Amino acid sequence: MSDIFTATGRRKRAIAQVRLQKGSGNVTVNDRGLEEYCYTERLASIAVAPLTCIQRNADFDVAIKVYGGGPSGQAGAIALGLARALEAFDADLRAPLKKGGYMRRDPREKERKKSGQAGARKRFQFSKR
Repeated sequence: MSDIFTATGRRKRAIAQVRLQKGSGNVTVNDRGLEEYCYTERLASIAVAPLTCIQRNADFDVAIKVYGGGPSGQAGAIALGLARALEAFDADLRAPLKKGGYMRRDPREKERKKSGQAGARKRFQFSKR
């Protein structure tokens, strides 16, 4: 059994690759600290919410590579990847993570703009005459 657990999380256009191992609680995102990368307290708390849910923040070292999307999507992708890696570490953690809502992939993405329209749903102004 390996001591490094990996998982992928996606949200909007963001993709996060999470590596989890036993350690002292260090969380690095793209070779930077979590507080430095997730520049608001809200984004940082969203990103590590699965660890907070199981109350084991200081038990794991987490290395994350994330790309694509914006800050909010990246934080959501990190949370999903972290939850999946925790499940790979211990299958008994699935129940509390699932109850907290961290095991579900949020499918909402930006709708594409269609030709002949001003946007995804908006139309150009109609002129009767």
